[in-house]
Amino acid sequence: MTNHPPGEIEALWIASDIRGGDLEDPRWNSATPIAITRRWSGEDAPPGHLAEARILWSAQALCIRFVCRQEEPLLVHPNPQLGKKTLGLWDRDVCEIFIAPDPKTPELYFEFEAAPTGEWVDLGIHLTPHGRETDWEFYSGMTTAALVAGEELTIMLRIPWSASIPKPQRGDAWRANLFRCVGTGNERYLAWQPTYTAEPNFHVPQAFGWLKFV
Repeated sequence: MTNHPPGEIEALWIASDIRGGDLEDPRWNSATPIAITRRWSGEDAPPGHLAEARILWSAQALCIRFVCRQEEPLLVHPNPQLGKKTLGLWDRDVCEIFIAPDPKTPELYFEFEAAPTGEWVDLGIHLTPHGRETDWEFYSGMTTAALVAGEELTIMLRIPWSASIPKPQRGDAWRANLFRCVGTGNERYLAWQPTYTAEPNFHVPQAFGWLKFV
């Protein structure tokens, strides 16, 4: 990975929580759009793979909405199971956010994914010099919603505050990154903050940007 300055994005405070699955709440329009336009390598992604994210937060939860171009058939599980996390979700079409609540230890972070089917996965990660340690049993209570309309895909994740993901204060800044996987091959891996690794790899906390709570 080369040395690139971290980008900054904002999570906008809202006085009342977003209802589960409310993809059209007008408050989404007040959040600053976050463009996801590059592959993990830093190369520009094709127009059919581009995505935009917006982030809101309330006293109850962190909410992320992705709006994506979807010009090709969805790559999804034929028999989705929504009652439990779906390991291996990252091998199909998915939107993701990684967050490190303590900016002093970005190597301790959480991975959240949601698919066009509504499937989800949440994981606790500890990146060590010897490799990645994953808490497969981590449970955040996250919920998801998704809608495919023509060539547009919308996906929402709602992550409630907890002992692991504590509610921030206005002005706080966490380390974070946003991703989209779409299609097949190495071209499928998009990142808000590219990781610039030789092979596709999202697990590079040094490349995380800053998520500011405003």
